[in-house]
Amino acid sequence: MATCTLDDLRDQVAAALARAGAGATMARSTAKALVLAEAQGLASHGLGRVAQYATHLRNGRVDGNAVAEVTKSKGAAAIVDAHDGLAFPACDLAIAEAIRRAGEFGIAIVGVVDSHHAGVIVDHLRAVGDAGMVGLGFANSPAAMPAAGGRHAIFGTNPVAAIFPRRSGDAAAAEGRRAPLLIDLSLSEVARGKLMVAAKAGQPIPLGWALDAAGEPTTDPQAGMAGSMLPIGAASSPKGAMLALVVELLVSALIGASFGFEASSFFVDEGNRPRIGQTFIVIDPDALAGREHFLDRLEVLIAEMQSDAGVRLPGARREALLRRAEREGIAVADALLASLRG
Repeated sequence: MATCTLDDLRDQVAAALARAGAGATMARSTAKALVLAEAQGLASHGLGRVAQYATHLRNGRVDGNAVAEVTKSKGAAAIVDAHDGLAFPACDLAIAEAIRRAGEFGIAIVGVVDSHHAGVIVDHLRAVGDAGMVGLGFANSPAAMPAAGGRHAIFGTNPVAAIFPRRSGDAAAAEGRRAPLLIDLSLSEVARGKLMVAAKAGQPIPLGWALDAAGEPTTDPQAGMAGSMLPIGAASSPKGAMLALVVELLVSALIGASFGFEASSFFVDEGNRPRIGQTFIVIDPDALAGREHFLDRLEVLIAEMQSDAGVRLPGARREALLRRAEREGIAVADALLASLRG
């Protein structure tokens, strides 16, 4: 086990992706996102993804030379085409466009098409929070969950994310600011990456996470990855599957990306270019009740939430881990470091 600084890890990840065929901008943007995820304790979306992305680059499932661009624009709406590259530079461009357009129009929606796995969706929204705006993010992914009442995978785990910036002030954190509220959840009972982590560790998964290829409940993570994930609340309600349907349409039919069932799994080396999508909505509080009113009322709500002992604000644990990683670095297994360097 070795302890690495975040800068060192970003350099190593970027170099690994560049060796696999990613252009400089794509490699650096992706490395930044993966190391950020690892620093927040999100191993399923962190360094463990490097080998997967590198394999997709080498096998042609990703175009390492792709350059994202705005291909359609109308007022507060735009489309960014990732051109089959890794998702991160395209999402960077989409967020920048959404912030600019929200500043002009009060609200903006920007979709990313012909894209790939986008990592931790709420992390794309951090720039929105830094701009003092509210952000929403949605993504689809290769089919992993059945429709309500169904048995075969149609929808991806289809994450939903939101960021709500807070006012800086005398009660701010030691870094001189209050961390924003960071809300990020997949619509499966758990993120599919947790099955990947359990499979690598040779550990079982709880019943209620996944079905095998025959549509039966399983505790075997490999069988679950070959089968389908269960939507949140699937044991008692179709609500999770309905939310997954909403996200699927927001990032496919509405903006022009592929459906999840049309994309090969991220967890196989060979397959098609997934061409899935991401959709970002950015809102300027000044266009509605006003920035000061928003910030004041948000603190009133947070104070009420925290009047109950044990309430933890969304994103607080991630932020604490990130601050510690920035100070102390990240402990990385020797085998994983060797994989990066190889």
